[in-house]
Amino acid sequence: MTTTKKRAPSMSVDLYSDENLMNPYPVYDEIRELGPVVYLEDLDMYVSARYDAVRTILTRSDVFVSYEGVMMNDPMNEALKGIVLCTDGDEHAAMRKVLAKPVMPKELRSVRPEVEAEAETLADRLVAKGRFDAATELAQHLPLTIVSKLVGLPEEGRQRMMIWAEANFQCFGPMNARTEAAFPVLEEMVGYALNQCVRGKLVPGGWAERLHDAAEAGEIPMEKASLMALDYLGPSLDTTIFGIGNAVWLFANNPDQWAKLREQPTLIPQAINEVLRLESPIQGFSRYTKEEFEIEDVTIPKDARVIVLYGAGNRDGRKFPEPEKFDIMRESVADHLAFGHGEHACVGMNLARLEMSAILKSLCPRVEGFEVHETERNIINVLRGFSKIDISVH
Repeated sequence: MTTTKKRAPSMSVDLYSDENLMNPYPVYDEIRELGPVVYLEDLDMYVSARYDAVRTILTRSDVFVSYEGVMMNDPMNEALKGIVLCTDGDEHAAMRKVLAKPVMPKELRSVRPEVEAEAETLADRLVAKGRFDAATELAQHLPLTIVSKLVGLPEEGRQRMMIWAEANFQCFGPMNARTEAAFPVLEEMVGYALNQCVRGKLVPGGWAERLHDAAEAGEIPMEKASLMALDYLGPSLDTTIFGIGNAVWLFANNPDQWAKLREQPTLIPQAINEVLRLESPIQGFSRYTKEEFEIEDVTIPKDARVIVLYGAGNRDGRKFPEPEKFDIMRESVADHLAFGHGEHACVGMNLARLEMSAILKSLCPRVEGFEVHETERNIINVLRGFSKIDISVH
């Protein structure tokens, strides 16, 4: 007896158009309703938007591999082969172990007082001001001060970090105009790593310097130490900045939820999970199929690229009832996929949580409510967040 393999349903849509990046959720709904995995004719790739399917793909790293790259274009995948994000198995585990040491909960305990004190000072200043840009003046402050100091990168070129970080994530997308424009900027960032993130130019004892210590101890290849310093940019810059901005925007638009949080600040970890679920800073990466695989009743062929939409899985009503509602009391919200899942889950998640928590903790006793005047979204291939949130606090 033979069984018939069911091909994935297909659709024609530019997932990375300006319009769909500004508001991706209607397209996510369409993809989700078509099936667990859908073939995108325009990109010649597959895409998954259902929670269970996304989680399965992220769990099965033996089938859905990262060593062929996790981006949606070949030049970037080829250029970044061998970095932490684009490796699997023992090689990935060895580099990840070294990279993660400074951002594990135990180590972050020692920097928590400094981060929280800086957040308190920032909140005092901005609340006294009354009206400010939450996307820049608030959300960028901790990543660009405290965290940059902890990483210990040289001062030279540091002012370009925000530009580099955005270009990096633009290059994760398909080969569209945004991606092409970002490649020269990304080359500048790599040049900075190779020429500046070296012994003698790094802050002694900083996270980047510790990568060179690990290389000399034989824990990671010597040639990877400088480039791995840039792996701290992802968790310390755009993604966290967008997470903080998204949180303020959500609470401004849901004053009842802000009132709940002010009454019970112990809900801050839960609230952060709900913010990340509803407005995931990273909307999705991709994987490559090492072999044929069936999800539910749909077969994904070998040697296919599958876009894994964290932001869509997090809004799947099969997992989260009333998925578009912002509810900091939501059950099972800790199961969100905003940090990915499995062996490639975000290395910097604990650092991001610390920064978001410090900001919310400092605002709770000082701010009764927010009023948004104007917003502008950043249009980045795989990220979701604001470039401007003009806001008043009361």
